[in-house]
Amino acid sequence: MSHPTILEVEPGSPAAGAGLSAGDELVAVNGVAPVDVIEYQQLIDDPELDLDLVRLGNPMRVAIDKRPGEPLGIRLSSSIFDRVQTCDNHCEFCFIYQLPPGMRQSLYLKDDDYRLSFLYGNFTTLTRFTELDLARVIEEKLGPLYVSIHATDPDVRADMLRNPRGATSLRWLRGLLEHDIDVHGQIVLCPDVNAGEVLDSTCAEIVARYGTLASVGIVPLGVSRYATGMSLRAHTPPEAAADLDIIEAWQETALRHIGRRLFQASDELYLMAGREVPVTATYEGFPQHENGIGMIRAFHDEVARLEGGSHDDGPQITGEWRTIQSAPATGYRAPTVTATPIRAGVVGPAVIVTGVYGARALNPLLPRLEALAGRELRILEIPNDFFGGNVAVAGLLVGQDVERVLRADSEPAGLYVMADSALKGDVFLDDMSLTQVAAAASAPLIAVAPSAESLVKAVAA
Repeated sequence: MSHPTILEVEPGSPAAGAGLSAGDELVAVNGVAPVDVIEYQQLIDDPELDLDLVRLGNPMRVAIDKRPGEPLGIRLSSSIFDRVQTCDNHCEFCFIYQLPPGMRQSLYLKDDDYRLSFLYGNFTTLTRFTELDLARVIEEKLGPLYVSIHATDPDVRADMLRNPRGATSLRWLRGLLEHDIDVHGQIVLCPDVNAGEVLDSTCAEIVARYGTLASVGIVPLGVSRYATGMSLRAHTPPEAAADLDIIEAWQETALRHIGRRLFQASDELYLMAGREVPVTATYEGFPQHENGIGMIRAFHDEVARLEGGSHDDGPQITGEWRTIQSAPATGYRAPTVTATPIRAGVVGPAVIVTGVYGARALNPLLPRLEALAGRELRILEIPNDFFGGNVAVAGLLVGQDVERVLRADSEPAGLYVMADSALKGDVFLDDMSLTQVAAAASAPLIAVAPSAESLVKAVAA
């Protein structure tokens, strides 16, 4: 088991008072070596702590007295201190199998760890879940969790996961729900595999057997040009419309039988089918907003609130890492930096840089956003040539595609702005930095949170 490193010590905290420093390795708390940040959080709630540390290769022990429940005041380098439970499924629709070679190693790691599900909202199939895991989740009330269902038919699910345990692992989902653990489900919809009639049967069984699920998000298969699975293909518009009809019918059935719509289709399905997204009530609080479900409607709602003069945070970020002071913000949650400073007195329209689907969603709102910002806006659509296929979401834009389009953009621009969802810190998936990409632009390029308020503030005249 590796030991987490202290990345930061909060000034004035008990850790700072005890002399803890960035670079120290945490070995144990009161004689217990925590396996993850969840156990660590429970251990440091005690008022009297003995910490075993390693500083520059030398072991040391530090005693700390603090108030019960008071945060220790450190940020750690990782959330899992033992080994991340990797995925032993071989789903051909997994996007990791659709990545080109040569990208950074962390992108090829497939996790199937319920702890990362609890902390960050990662989806797990439960095929590596055990009795001990179930006991811990129940005892510590580790919810919500996020579970990939895909299909309830045992043979279909096992075939999709390319794992015989896929046929039986939904028993753990029953166990979680029977012990009142909040669980959100997901179905990745693959034409000719679990769509159409199979989707209809899956929804029926979910209502009958798993009706206490908090939500079930249904998202279409993404197919990049690197996909090698012969059965993989994207939805056609009529197929997307047909699957939406099934989902919407089951929403009404669930509403009648369990008092909630339960099922929620992704924005991509509506864009594929050429349909408008549903009204706000359909999304029942937007529990799967970060899964691309309800983003368009939530953005519309936020624009309306801004027009009315009110402000709020909108849908909450998934995962419990925000409540654990020491848990690092991993992946796309890492803080994003502005690439270039905005020069005072910049003139010209502000240009919203986004993907194909983002452009479709934002175009109808452009006049309203211009009125809020008091500035001319235009949209610069970035086709995803890097991944190709039907990949069109802004969160999968890569630096080289953005750079190419920015370099070729000859229309007036006073400022370029894009959502930071395509970045980890200031780095795109292809390891180009935002600063590198910004050098190709004729005006400053900044990245902001993917919200209407952040966009309006960034571009306001």
